[in-house]
Amino acid sequence: MRLDSLGRILFILYCIEAGAILLLLPWGGGWERLILHVPDPQLQEYLLKPVVRGLLSGFGVIHLVWAAHDLDLMALKRRSRQSS
Repeated sequence: MRLDSLGRILFILYCIEAGAILLLLPWGGGWERLILHVPDPQLQEYLLKPVVRGLLSGFGVIHLVWAAHDLDLMALKRRSRQSS
């Protein structure tokens, strides 16, 4: 396995992990407990708004789509190499 392939695989794994965390964490019960550690009450209130949670989840979806795209590119390159 070449170094380029390893780097791409690690990036895909990062995107999957970050995407899943960003997609699910803002809507779980741990989010409120996490936000309680923020010292500014106005920032706490802002971070608990559904629109902010939705933005974070949307950013997570972007990471997951990016991972799927790169995974598809890897598979396409591999298929083209095998057919040659």
